[in-house]
Order: sequence, then structure tokens, then C-alpha cells
Amino acid sequence: MPLDFRELVGFIAALLTTVAFVPQALKSWRTRDLSGVSLTMYSLFTVGVALWLAYGVMIDSWPIIIANAITLLLAGVVLALKVKHK
Repeated sequence: MPLDFRELVGFIAALLTTVAFVPQALKSWRTRDLSGVSLTMYSLFTVGVALWLAYGVMIDSWPIIIANAITLLLAGVVLALKVKHK
């Protein structure tokens, strides 16, 4: 079944916002330097992403589910590193 325009926009938005997060996660993983990362901001961001993921599941929206599952994983890694190296 072909994607409709709304789903295509959703997948493109999901791809861009998820890919944009990768450099921060990689830099944090490699350097273990999270001095410039706010624990409060990342905590709120991670909870927000988890809620977006739950919302995507509730409305059965694959762009929202995929993007937020990946972003939650990446944000969780950064948050865990921040807590560990605090």
C-alpha cells in the first residue's frame, strides 16, 4: 500500500529530527564529556520523547513510533552517560 502525503511528511520529519540527534549522542559516547549538557533538560526531553512514543503507539502512527523509539534510545544513552559521569 503506497504512503499517502501525510505519512510521507511524517516519515521525513521523523528522519530529520532523529538524524539530527545522532551527532550529540555519538560525541557524548566518544568523549564522555557531558559538561555542557543540562541534566534537567535531558531528563525532561527524554520523558517527553517517551510520551511521544506512547502517543504514537496509541494512535498507531509509524512515523511517530519509529522516530521516537530511536530518539528515546539515543537520548537515554546521553542521559545515562550524564548521570554516570556527573
